[in-house]
Amino acid sequence: MGLLSADEAASFLHLNVKRVQALARAGKLPGRRVGRKWLFDERELDSALGRTTTAEVGGLDLSARNQLRGRVLALHIEGLMAEVRLGIGDQELVAVITRSSAERLGLKVGEVVFAVIKSTEVMIGKGATHA
Repeated sequence: MGLLSADEAASFLHLNVKRVQALARAGKLPGRRVGRKWLFDERELDSALGRTTTAEVGGLDLSARNQLRGRVLALHIEGLMAEVRLGIGDQELVAVITRSSAERLGLKVGEVVFAVIKSTEVMIGKGATHA
């Protein structure tokens, strides 16, 4: 991890380079202007997006880049399914997962989890608990 050029940051964020530069100019993306070039710290981009490193999540290492950190606002378990409502920033995300997955993860209202978005699916991940 290190400094990324605007082109590399655009690739990293899956955005157009002009959009990345505009967000940085507006102060919505952490970046530094050096001469005529923009530079972005990969860790700061991850942090700004609510992403965490593998070390921070206690071993949760997935290929999906779209990992959103949130807090469980509500958990409704009925029959074979569980509805998990997450608060991510000022937004809410609802994921429907199996009851057994919710029980295996030991999901509880108020704890921090990760929504992993891959294509049309949303999965819930939880870092290792520390006793």
